[in-house]
Order: sequence, then structure tokens, then C-alpha cells
Amino acid sequence: MTELRPWILIPIFDHGDTITAIVDQIDGIAPCLIVDDGSGAATRVVLEQLAESNAGVEVHRVDPNGGKGAALRCGFRLACEGGATHVIHLDADGQHELADLPRFIEAIRAEPEALILGKPIFDDSVDRARLYARQVSRAIVWLCTYSFAIDDPLCGYRAVPLASTLALLEKESLGDRMEFEPGLAVTLYWAGVPVRNLPTRVRYLPGGLSHFDGLRDTLRMARLYTRLLARSVPRMPGLLVRAWSGR
Repeated sequence: MTELRPWILIPIFDHGDTITAIVDQIDGIAPCLIVDDGSGAATRVVLEQLAESNAGVEVHRVDPNGGKGAALRCGFRLACEGGATHVIHLDADGQHELADLPRFIEAIRAEPEALILGKPIFDDSVDRARLYARQVSRAIVWLCTYSFAIDDPLCGYRAVPLASTLALLEKESLGDRMEFEPGLAVTLYWAGVPVRNLPTRVRYLPGGLSHFDGLRDTLRMARLYTRLLARSVPRMPGLLVRAWSGR
């Protein structure tokens, strides 16, 4: 049996104020790869210091900014080349519960072939408009898969099996920005990858930096979901059989 080697992957764009606290909390849990997606000078300085002072942290810079999806694809490839079998990726803005990292690792060891999706448990800090929009995304993804297997397609906290993911990305074009994560979840499910949902707390920090563009990213999501819905129709019989069988 192949030895499981999970890495932590953090795409970052100008989150220099929060990344140090994140790295301090995950130190020693697993190797950490930070993909700097064209951050400005202040964040670059912080990342250089982190790489110098933490043997388990590697920083790879991409310039110019290409988007979260592009940064994740880059991180998947680099982690695989470095010997990782899985990555647990999380956001650099401090919203994710780092104490749950061991639970993600346990889930990987229990079912190495599965995509482990964070199932957000929100507190009062969540923006209500974004929460309602999230429900729309959930419903569309359920229609695309004819199942409720994917509880939340947007959560950026997830454990990804690299072999099946990189093989899929050789064939699929899922976009470079925020649309990448829901697209990957749906197409991995279509490819037969098991999906599991792991409840985890999510909080939005006061003054937190978000790069979600309300207009552009919503349009990107709409285009993605339109394509996925159209592509799901010929897959319907097989997806319904899978849903009924509970796989």
C-alpha cells in the first residue's frame, strides 16, 4: 500500500497580516506549501521570513496574480512533485478552524481515495447575502450531481487526493478563479471519486480581506453552472444509480 503523505496547501494573495498566525498554528502537523499568487511587497516580505524561519514551509511565487483556481492547480502539481499524495488546502485569511487539520488527516487515512470537503458551521459573523447565495450554489450542484453528496461546493477547506485530481485536470478546464473549487468538486464526483463532508467551523474576521468580486465571480460561477448542468443531463442515468446505491 502506498504511504500516505498529506501536505497543507495555502494559496495567498496579500494576506500578509494573517498568514504568520496560521503557519504558527500548523507547525509540525504536515509540510506546508504556500503559493503566493502575485502578492504585493509587504506580503512577500512576510512570506520570505516564514520560509527562512520554518523548515517545514515552502513558498512558491506566481507573478502576476492568476486567481485562486490557478494557484491551487499550481500547488497540486508542486505538492505531487514533492512527494505528496494529498493536499489539505485552506484559505489564508484566518477563517478556517486549524484545530480540525488532524481530523482531515484522519479522514484521508480512513478513505484515501475520497475528496474530503469542509462542511461549514457558520457563526454570527457570516454575511447573510453571501450565505443565501451559497444556498443557491448548493442547490445547483445537487442538480448537477443528482445527489446531496456534495454538501457545500464552495468551502475552501478540503482534502484533495492528488492522483485522481491531477488526472482529471489533464482533461478538464475549470477556470482560474473562484469557480474552480465548485467545478472540481462536481467533476471529481462525476469521475467516481467518493465525496465525504467534514463539519468544521468557519468565521469571518472583522476587517478580513476577501478577493471575491461580487459581479465578475458571480458571472463566472453562472457560466460554470450552466456548463455543468448541460453536461449533467447525459450522465443522469448513471448518477441516479449511484445516488440510489448510496455510493
